[in-house]
Amino acid sequence: MFATGIENSYPNITLPDGTRKRINEMEKCGHYKQWKQDLDLVIETGIDVLRYGPAYYKVHEAPGKYDWSFADEVFAYMKEKEITPIVDLCHFGLPDWLGDFQNSYFPAYFAEYAKAFASRYSYIRFYTPVNEIFIAAAFSAQYGWWNECKTDDRSFVNALKNLCKANVLAMQAILEVQPSAVFIQSESSEYFHPETPDCDPLSSFLNQKRFLSLDLSYGYPLSVVMYEYLLENGMTKQEYRWFENNLIKGSCVMGNDYYITNEHMVHEDGSTSAAGEIFGYYVITQQYYNRYKLPVMHTETNISEPNAVRWLQTQWANVRRLKRDGIPIYGFTWYSLTDQVDWDSALRNDAGNVNPLGLYDLQRNIRPVGEAYKNLIKQWKKAIENESYVLYLKPPYYK
Repeated sequence: MFATGIENSYPNITLPDGTRKRINEMEKCGHYKQWKQDLDLVIETGIDVLRYGPAYYKVHEAPGKYDWSFADEVFAYMKEKEITPIVDLCHFGLPDWLGDFQNSYFPAYFAEYAKAFASRYSYIRFYTPVNEIFIAAAFSAQYGWWNECKTDDRSFVNALKNLCKANVLAMQAILEVQPSAVFIQSESSEYFHPETPDCDPLSSFLNQKRFLSLDLSYGYPLSVVMYEYLLENGMTKQEYRWFENNLIKGSCVMGNDYYITNEHMVHEDGSTSAAGEIFGYYVITQQYYNRYKLPVMHTETNISEPNAVRWLQTQWANVRRLKRDGIPIYGFTWYSLTDQVDWDSALRNDAGNVNPLGLYDLQRNIRPVGEAYKNLIKQWKKAIENESYVLYLKPPYYK
């Protein structure tokens, strides 16, 4: 599946004056006004799969109350144009009435929303219930950047637990009305490098911690270190056993996102910094695949101009190498269709800075990477169709 996405992050941030503001990337990037043109550009580029999700906070107005007006228009046009959506139900934010990821009622209400969505659009098969769980929990509850703006392990564990439970409950709810659903879990692929031998213990801990979102979502057995970490920071044994007893019964593809910021250098003072591309997508995705034994999709990547075309070529080479080495990899994604706004500050600053990361700029003019991706799809699509896989997507995942 050659894919792109419409960037639809919508976390709440705290401004310097202490006021709260919702950052809505669909609005900042002009999608609400130009959504039909955006979908036409998807077709024009030769892409037939789109990571897409209406803003959860706008649709789910209250318990049992939904506003489907915008979603109805967009998904009808998508269906008409034969664009296959991978529906992104929650992307870094919650409706105001649910507050933030510390809310223990969030998972149940989110499952209600997922079931309502799947019932209304019963022809849709592909879902990312909760996007980048690890990032959502870390940025909101450990780094203090978004939503609850907490900076402690206990808040992080609570957010992680609620996000993972929401993810699992949503999958169960969707399967009740769409038994053939496929869940493509877009998750950030991280790695932590020790700067010196003294940094090894912390690096080892962080390299176990990076798996927690998928470990809980997939019911993968935790190490003693991670189990103790969760219990020491508020998760109960009963809550952990809930994940063991609620293994996903549907079909799963492990979506791995990779950016140049995904590898980190661990320093002796306990801090980390961006390490750049050291191992790369090939090595890190192999680590995730060896752990879960799930089919893979490269679900996000980008980099700013003027390095974008080279980065596209590098990521595609990594995907091809994985496939040739026997790892079942089913898709590749440049994220997103258009340039983004304020991701240079991880959406912390409402500055209006345009980040040249898209296949198209915000005036909907194609960028060099858009032309390159268009040509890549044209050149490779037929060749790939001749390379057949048996799509075996049933559990158990890691045995």
